[in-house]
Amino acid sequence: MSFVTRFAPSPTGHLHLGHAFSAIAAHDAAQAAGGRFLLRIEDIDLTRCKPEYEADIFEDLAWLGLEWETPVRRQSGHFDDYAAAIDALAARGLVYRCFKTRKEIAEEIARAPHHPGEGPEGVIYSGPAEPMSADEEAARLDAGEPFAWRLSLTAAREALGEDWDRLGFIEEGEGPEGETGRVKARPELLGDTILARKDVGTSYHVACCHDDALQGVTHVIRGRDLFFATHLHVLLQALMGWPQPVWRHHRLLTGPDGKRFAKRDRALTLKALREAGETPESVRRLCGA
Repeated sequence: MSFVTRFAPSPTGHLHLGHAFSAIAAHDAAQAAGGRFLLRIEDIDLTRCKPEYEADIFEDLAWLGLEWETPVRRQSGHFDDYAAAIDALAARGLVYRCFKTRKEIAEEIARAPHHPGEGPEGVIYSGPAEPMSADEEAARLDAGEPFAWRLSLTAAREALGEDWDRLGFIEEGEGPEGETGRVKARPELLGDTILARKDVGTSYHVACCHDDALQGVTHVIRGRDLFFATHLHVLLQALMGWPQPVWRHHRLLTGPDGKRFAKRDRALTLKALREAGETPESVRRLCGA
């Protein structure tokens, strides 16, 4: 079996020590397996993603001694691909337009006597009690109201039939509660997730899964903070007929305060560490790679 993995940062800030750990983990795993290491720029957020941050990503990774295949895929150049995936789901009735604001959803949830409550990634929205009529939807579209495309878990369950209960994935790392080996997928933990918006034609979930399939990624190596997203990704892959990779979620690096590193931690960016005299070897030691 071939081994293809990737590091897929978003250029919304400088890479920090946690990014270095993830990139090194994926790169070294590919080398150990005699496989391929890809770099993908996940820049669908056209407001926050900046060219200067992308340039820094290339500089930081090269300084670390990592090598990747070219050309590098930039998601901002492929919105049509992701729109086609949403269209395919819409044609099968697997997504619906949601015009509700966050405030309206919160108020609706507060009134619901048997709401599922909080999930690992926030409040679980299980969809409207009744579907919107075609006339109302058309009127709201004509009025130019903003909306989000949400995945209907009810429709997805019906589409998969008995395969719904067989949804699962192979975890070669470890989830936040020690999950490893064959893990049963539970997309209901995330509810009817947003897959695209009117103004942004895709989400991380769709673009990520689409590109992993397109690029032949066999192993996804990423932080444990994305473990629960995997439950949704498995469902999208099953619905779209995309191949399912093996997952390897790794530990998250944390600072002295116990909080995981973030892009706002400027002192721990690779750029700052490099300027402070750190070397690629010392960075590897700092992140335990």
